[in-house]
Amino acid sequence: MITGIHESPLSVGSEEEEEEEKIVLVMKPADLLTDWAVVWCGGFISRSTVSSRIYVQKSQGEDGYISFGISEKGLEFAKDLLINTAISSLIPLQLPKIEQNVQIPLVGKVRMVLSDIVIYQVNVPTSIVQPGEMGVTIVASGATANLSFEWSYSYSTWLFEFSDSGVAYVQVEGMEIGMTLGLKNQQGSLRLSPEDCGCYVSYISIKLDGGASWLYQGIIDYFEDDIVSAVEDTITNKVMDAVIKLDSVIQTFPKEISFGNITALNVTITEGPTMTTTSLLIGINGLFTQIDPKATLGGNNLPSTGTGTGSCSNSEKMVGISVHENVLNSASMVYFNSKKMYWVVDDLPDQKILNTAEWRFIIPKLYKEYPNDDMSFNFTVLSPPLIQIQNQGIVATVNSDVFINVVDAGEVIPVACISMEIEASGFAGIISTTLNGGISLSKLTMSLKWSKIGTLHMLLVQSVMSRLLKSIIVPVVNLRLRVGYSLPDFHGYELQNASISYHDSKILVCSDIARAYDEYIPHRFYYE
Repeated sequence: MITGIHESPLSVGSEEEEEEEKIVLVMKPADLLTDWAVVWCGGFISRSTVSSRIYVQKSQGEDGYISFGISEKGLEFAKDLLINTAISSLIPLQLPKIEQNVQIPLVGKVRMVLSDIVIYQVNVPTSIVQPGEMGVTIVASGATANLSFEWSYSYSTWLFEFSDSGVAYVQVEGMEIGMTLGLKNQQGSLRLSPEDCGCYVSYISIKLDGGASWLYQGIIDYFEDDIVSAVEDTITNKVMDAVIKLDSVIQTFPKEISFGNITALNVTITEGPTMTTTSLLIGINGLFTQIDPKATLGGNNLPSTGTGTGSCSNSEKMVGISVHENVLNSASMVYFNSKKMYWVVDDLPDQKILNTAEWRFIIPKLYKEYPNDDMSFNFTVLSPPLIQIQNQGIVATVNSDVFINVVDAGEVIPVACISMEIEASGFAGIISTTLNGGISLSKLTMSLKWSKIGTLHMLLVQSVMSRLLKSIIVPVVNLRLRVGYSLPDFHGYELQNASISYHDSKILVCSDIARAYDEYIPHRFYYE
């Protein structure tokens, strides 16, 4: 029942070009996955086969990379929310004043006025929602309402004048309220419109109070049709006004969502809304763009989305959100072009590795020319990391240069450059309202680009670099991913009990929706 009551890039030239030597090291993902990630990632995806699913499908050539599917349960939630919102805007609802002149035998003409007519309570025991070709139809059945008004009458003759007044209470029964909500995409924005709306009242009961109310009960029944018409017309108009206001609010939503001062997410609608008998589908562009208007994305082009279907196999979930790998690649491209993908390593827990003495048996010439000097490493990513979503998880490939530097008498001297291709496996999950994850190193390829300290024994160098990545870089990244990133709420609502699954080129999030702060109580709203 619904109730309503009243960071600088490094650029170093090659001086000595050495013959390229390439070593490939392959490691199992589990070797670098911490225990917490194994337990956590193994538990947050579950599958079951049921008849009702949320399908999110794309066709080749379309430019929407994030798709939303709202299931039958999600539509029920949205319907209850819409009805609650409508009631909150209606209650208390003022109806227009009603006046009527009544001819009474032996008395004459009596002027009667009903004023301050207020609906102060609405109850909706049952309601349904049904998507269709025209839009989404919502029908509230068996609704009741309570209203009050002040009544007065007066009549006069050539001998005397009579008047009386009081209050009255009306019980409205069997009220049916129906509305078809039109949905369309207009220049990338969602537009709502009341395609059809109506209200029907089957019965009202009027009880007078005050004055000689017992005497005028029969007279007041003359107003029954007027009161019914006023209730039906006012509710119909107010519901339509509420939809128009809701559409105005939606038009204020931005078409880009900024993340810091570097990138923004394009949320322009590109597909739909498309309605089936049990679901609503909508797609947005979903790509990240550079905020700086002077910045360019270079010559990197994202591939077509291709074809493919993902589905939330659990019919109990309200929404399904499909995120194409191109969304992640667009973010990768933006951050690469903003020159954020470089790191200087000059301070480590195992500080011995940053001294030439630790390298005397690995690169003898390095220690001979720079004995006991401090060292640093500059990691510079050469191209946007390529992110692929596979059925087993997320795979990222990073091409980078590692400059080996020596700090001699306060001067940083580049002595060698090594090219690395790193392949990492990643997993994502949502715990409560936090997006977190973990990565593991699955493949490492290294080759020497140039050296000022002679030919390097790459097998030995790689063993040190792999130890650096395994013991320092990956744990630091995983620590940040384990802490996670808080997911923002959307106008007071957030994801709840979300699960993530992986499909070819897509991540699928299946989730419920709940109030971000207060517990959501379905079918009830109080106005005070």
